[in-house]
Amino acid sequence: MEDTRAVSTLMDSTSSKILQLQKAFAELERHRAVTLNLKWKELEEHFHGLEKSLKRRFHELEDQEKVLDTKVMKAREMLEKREAAVVAKEEASLERLQKKRDAAALAISTSLKKHRKVTPADLSCWEDQVRVARVEEKIADDVTTPESCVEDPEDSYEDDSEEVNSTPLLDKFFKDMDSEGLHKFISDNRKNLATIREEIPRALRAAPNPASFVLRSLADFYSTDRPKFDGKKDSDLLGLRRTSIMLMECLSILLMDSDLCISDIITDEIKLQAKVIAEEWKPKLDALDTGCSSGNSLEAHAFLQLLATFGITSAYEEEFISQLIPMVSRRRQAADLCRSLGFSAKMPGLLVLVFLIGCGICCFN
Repeated sequence: MEDTRAVSTLMDSTSSKILQLQKAFAELERHRAVTLNLKWKELEEHFHGLEKSLKRRFHELEDQEKVLDTKVMKAREMLEKREAAVVAKEEASLERLQKKRDAAALAISTSLKKHRKVTPADLSCWEDQVRVARVEEKIADDVTTPESCVEDPEDSYEDDSEEVNSTPLLDKFFKDMDSEGLHKFISDNRKNLATIREEIPRALRAAPNPASFVLRSLADFYSTDRPKFDGKKDSDLLGLRRTSIMLMECLSILLMDSDLCISDIITDEIKLQAKVIAEEWKPKLDALDTGCSSGNSLEAHAFLQLLATFGITSAYEEEFISQLIPMVSRRRQAADLCRSLGFSAKMPGLLVLVFLIGCGICCFN
């Protein structure tokens, strides 16, 4: 812009320059010091022609500059409009997402706050549906992937035709507080698991400290460094986890015996040890995918069984426990587990929670 103003000033001073030149020329004519071949009129027309040409070119450049400024302004306005549209769409999307989250949270909260008491008939119906769902799932698995499926000994018992007398051995394992030996024995005798399961609650009485024995058996639940039995790989860790859950269930059965004092077995020290284990397991549950577990998560089952068996449910928020229950909804122990955790009266709310999470568990239909 400064250059343009300078050019404009120079052009405006052209007339005064021509006038000065005319005076100088007249002075020369008057003195007749030199003879000029050109008349002043010709010189004046020549300079006026140059002046008009310069002005015309100057105005053309001004017009081009205005056109360029207009294009730049329109481009900026278009960019600002597009940016504003993108920001508006992002805000609208975030607002819709937040509304959906709030609606889901409200529905869950409302359902959990309902305290409609469930009748024994409702519970019995729910248990029957769980069993039917487990059978249907097992049949589908056998048809689709017969070689890759690993049978869950906790949910389907194998043939007991080759039973062994395990009573003396079980008594010895519990008397010696040998949890590792018991794991090895159960791993080697999976075919007799149903019989062994029935004997364990009685055999637990032989242990100097049944609760401590069960807690000790949980030590390798998340271990990946355990020695492999009989060359087995992943199935070894799965078998250990199933056995750990079974031992906690058997301890719960033992505690229901009327001639035993629960506080003598589940002491404050035992509860403290159980809480330590629960705190170690809790972060590992965050990595679990609720949808992918299909309601059959061993990890979530073990955590909930630990809370129920050792009476430490109150150490955790009800909302957190409610989020784990859908992850075990297809396991046959789900109904008993809910009762042990004190969630019987809240089962209707839990059914809604399962639906909202999107597990699609058929046994809750």
